[in-house]
This record gives sequence, C-alpha cells and structure tokens, in this order.
Amino acid sequence: MSHDSFMDAPRTLLEAVKYFANKERCNEFMIAIRWSDGKVRCPHCGSDHVTYLEKQDRFKCYGKHPRAQFSLKVGTIFEDSPIGLDKWLPAVWLLVNCKNGISSYEVARDLGVTQKSAWFMMHRIRLALQAGSFDLLSGEVEADETYIGGKARNMSKARKAKKGISQRRSMAGKVAVMGLLDRHGDGSSQVRTLVIDGRRKHQLREPIAQHVEACSTVYTDSLRSYNDLAGDYQHKVIDHAEKYVNGQIHTNGLENYWSLLNRAIKGTYVSVEPFHLFRYLDEQAFRFNNRKELKDGDRFALALSQIVGRRLTYKALTGKQGEPSQAN
Repeated sequence: MSHDSFMDAPRTLLEAVKYFANKERCNEFMIAIRWSDGKVRCPHCGSDHVTYLEKQDRFKCYGKHPRAQFSLKVGTIFEDSPIGLDKWLPAVWLLVNCKNGISSYEVARDLGVTQKSAWFMMHRIRLALQAGSFDLLSGEVEADETYIGGKARNMSKARKAKKGISQRRSMAGKVAVMGLLDRHGDGSSQVRTLVIDGRRKHQLREPIAQHVEACSTVYTDSLRSYNDLAGDYQHKVIDHAEKYVNGQIHTNGLENYWSLLNRAIKGTYVSVEPFHLFRYLDEQAFRFNNRKELKDGDRFALALSQIVGRRLTYKALTGKQGEPSQAN
C-alpha cells in the first residue's frame, strides 16, 4: 500500500470496521503510516534489512543489537498493547469523529474490550491529538476563560467531605481553563485551550504573550485582569453587563466553543478528573480545528499521522511516573 492509497483508505466507520478486520490490511496500513516509501525500517537502529515473521506477526532486524524483533506498534501510541490493530484503528476513528466525544464504556461495548482497557486506549489516542504548534495566533483573536468541574451543590455530603468542599466554597473542585480563538472570515476559526491556575492578571497575561502575536487585535470581556493588554495589542472590550455584541467586538466564538466543550465533558464523560482535563481539551480542540476542511476520513488520517514517536504508559497516565514521551 502506498502513502497515497493510505490517504484514500476507509471514509466511513462501517468501511473502517470492515477494512481493518483483515490483519494483512492493518499491517499494510501501519506501514503506509510510518514509512511513506513502504519500506519497513527497524525502530531501534533504522536499518531496512528486515524480514517479516508471519507466525509471530513481527519483523526481525538483522542489525547487531539485542532487540532484533519488533512489531509495527513499536514507537507509536499502540506500543506494548496486547489489543490488536483491528480494534485500535476503529477506536481512533470513533474518538476523532464523534462530535461530542465517546465514553470508554461505549468503546468497550463496541470493540469487545474491558472498560479499563478502553479508557487507557482513549487517553493514548488523545496524546496523538496534541497539536504542539509553535505558530503564534494573529489578526483577530478572542480570549476568554471558564471553569470546568462538578458543581458542589450537586455533590453528595460524602463526596463534599472527601474533596474538602463546604457550601461556601462553590468553586472548589473546578479547574480554570483559558481559550484563545483565532478568527477566520471563512468560518474556520482555530482554538487553543490550556489549563491555568486562576484568573489573576499574571495568570492570563502569560498565555496570551506566549500564543498571540504582538499588535494583534484581542477581544475580551471586561474582566480587570485583561486591562493591561493595550500596551502590546489592540485591545477591544465587550462589557457583558451591557451587551454581548458590539459590531466585531465580542467573544461569541469562544462562548460557542465552551458550549461544545461542556456538552462533551458533562454529557459524554460526565466526570473528568482535573489531572486528566488537559487531555480532553486536546481532543475537543482537534475536532474543532479540523471540522471544516477535513471530512471524517481525512481527520482519521491526520490523527494517525501523529501516532509515531509518542507513547503513554499506564503509570504515566495514572501519575505514578513522569510525563509521556514524545518525539521532537
């Protein structure tokens, strides 16, 4: 399978399930993802002097190093997983194309794996969806923030006691998230979201300086923490106590995005631990940023093009060791 045919592979979920039911097709697909010329290379030494061991469904490298055998999963988000590619690849399809996300319970039922395995799979795929772009946003940029987390008044007394929440601390357990939306006239706005420590001036000013090009037009609400932006940006303010739109001055793009995010968090995932929140932000931003130009099959292909050089172990996911590895 050539790289071009990889890009023209399954275009619907039904096609994907049927296509990847065949082990040989899964292998051909992975080879096309990893090596554009279709020539398999050892992930340890880079040698193309390898041969396929059909019974083991692995490759053998003839280079002189201890790890001679390797599978097509090595060096990707699938590494060390006993789950076959016939389940992994449809799982990627489901996560990147379900508008409001998909729960691990549903994935477990659909693919015939345990809920714990499905949960781990989804987080590995979210790692591949991280954009990691160093390009600055420019032109017209909206900035806004929100809090995500369960409302204390909806918690049981036992859960409040466990989290140390009193009736007076309604914001306890919530996580502050900042959004930056780069407006585009054709309706293909791009968003970046990140977890922040709070809404004080330095906590909001630093992300804007890191992600938004100087002299750009920045639209915000009337929160005082944004007051000093005029020195580096063209700062336009909308006071929500008076109105929500004043010509081009508004933050409606981000308000709409928060609605989509909350629909996924509260409607699909129900309860997201603060430790994992950034992964769900990456997932939602990936779908949003690729909603216009890419169809389902193209979004699937883009996600798979980012699986190499990234690995997430269960210990890292559960906070028992360092952050996941990622290729530069």
